[in-house]
Amino acid sequence: MVLAASQRVLARLLVVASVALVVSCGNDAPGPTITVGAGDSVESSVLAEIYAGALARTGARTAVSARLGGREEYLAALDADRVQVVAEHTGALLTHFDEHATDRQPKYVANAVSAALPEGLVVSDFADGADLRPRVLLTAQAAGQDKVRSVGDLAPRCGELTVGVAVTPGLLPSAGRDRVGGCDFAASVAFPDPAALRKALLDGQVQAGLLSGPPELAPGATDGLAVLSDDDYAVRAENVLPLFRKGLLDQRQIKKLNYVAGELTTDELAVMIRRVRDEGSAPGDVARDWLDQHAL
Repeated sequence: MVLAASQRVLARLLVVASVALVVSCGNDAPGPTITVGAGDSVESSVLAEIYAGALARTGARTAVSARLGGREEYLAALDADRVQVVAEHTGALLTHFDEHATDRQPKYVANAVSAALPEGLVVSDFADGADLRPRVLLTAQAAGQDKVRSVGDLAPRCGELTVGVAVTPGLLPSAGRDRVGGCDFAASVAFPDPAALRKALLDGQVQAGLLSGPPELAPGATDGLAVLSDDDYAVRAENVLPLFRKGLLDQRQIKKLNYVAGELTTDELAVMIRRVRDEGSAPGDVARDWLDQHAL
C-alpha cells in the first residue's frame, strides 16, 4: 500500500513537471518590438510599412511610428532608440553625414555611407533597381536641335542656362545640395510643382529643368520634354536602403531586408507612392500587397 501510494505521488509530480515544462516552452519571452520610423513623406511611410512587414514575416514583433518629421527628426529618433529602423536614400544620407563626400555612383556612394555612419548605426543592401535621383530636363525641341541626349552633353552649356527646379511630391526630403556635378547653371528658379516647371520650360521662361525625382511620380509633367540620361552619375545616386541600429537584427532579418532591396524598383515604388498620395490608399495595405506579390 505504501509503495502504491508513493507511485501515485510520483506520477502526480511527473504530470505537474510536464505541464510546467509545456507552459514554460509555450510562453518564451517575446523579443523586443522593432519600431520602424517614418518621416512626413509618403515614400517614408510606404517604405516603413514594407520594412516592418518584411521583418514581421521573420517572426519579429514590429510596429511603425509615423509622422516623425523631416530627416533631422527621424534620425534623432533613431539615435535616441525611439525607433530602430528608418528608410533612406544613399546620396542624401551620405550628404547628411559627410557633406564633403564626392562619390556619385551607386556602389561607391553606398560604401561611403557605411564609412560615414556614426557608431551604432549600420545599413544593409541598397535597392539598385530603385533609382530616385533627380532628373535633368530640356524641351524635346531643344534637345533634338542641339543633339543633347545626356547630362554630359549638356554640361558645356550649363553656364549659359537658367534652370527651373521643382520638388516631386511624396518623396523623402532632398539633401539640399548642388545635385548636378560638372554643370553649373547661370541661375536657378524654384517652381511649386512639376507641372509649373513643365510650363516654364515650354514657355521659354527657363532653359533647363531639374525634377527632384523620377518622372513616374509626376504623370504628364514631362510631356513635350526630354529626360536626359545620366549614365555617368553627374547627379549623385539616390538608391533606397534601410538604416538601423547595430546589433538589432539577426542574420535572417537582415537577409529579409536584402531580399526587399533586390525586388524593389523605381516603377513599383512610384506606383505605391501614387496609390497613397493620389488615391488615398493606406500605406500598410499598399506595402502588404507588394510583399505578397513578391512572396516576401
